[in-house]
Amino acid sequence: MNDLQRLNEMGITVWDVRRTGFFPNQKAKAVALPASCKLLLVCESQPDEQDAELFGKILSSMKLSPEEALRVQPEVLSAVSEHSLEWCWFAGCEGEALSGTKKLTSPSLSMLQHDQNAKKVLWHQIKTL
Repeated sequence: MNDLQRLNEMGITVWDVRRTGFFPNQKAKAVALPASCKLLLVCESQPDEQDAELFGKILSSMKLSPEEALRVQPEVLSAVSEHSLEWCWFAGCEGEALSGTKKLTSPSLSMLQHDQNAKKVLWHQIKTL
């Protein structure tokens, strides 16, 4: 039995290569963002419950709702195609913001939880951009 048959038996019919660097012949697919997405959080891992709560508070202070934000891993950013984004927020990683967006940088959300100075720096970025 091959891997595709195993995936089908498990009910997995749609899948994607996560680390395309391991497959040089695999072309990365363009990532289309919904028009409602205004902020893209670029970070390595999915926020846990506490981090998600902080993220929601920060979004609220920016007059954005959680439905207007998405999270991607840094390596996915280069595959983003057309977008209606206003903000690219790099949390705990580096990268180039997508054209036409305002770039925010901060430590990871879990580090931001406990660092008042980092929160102030982030708030200053939000207010001045």
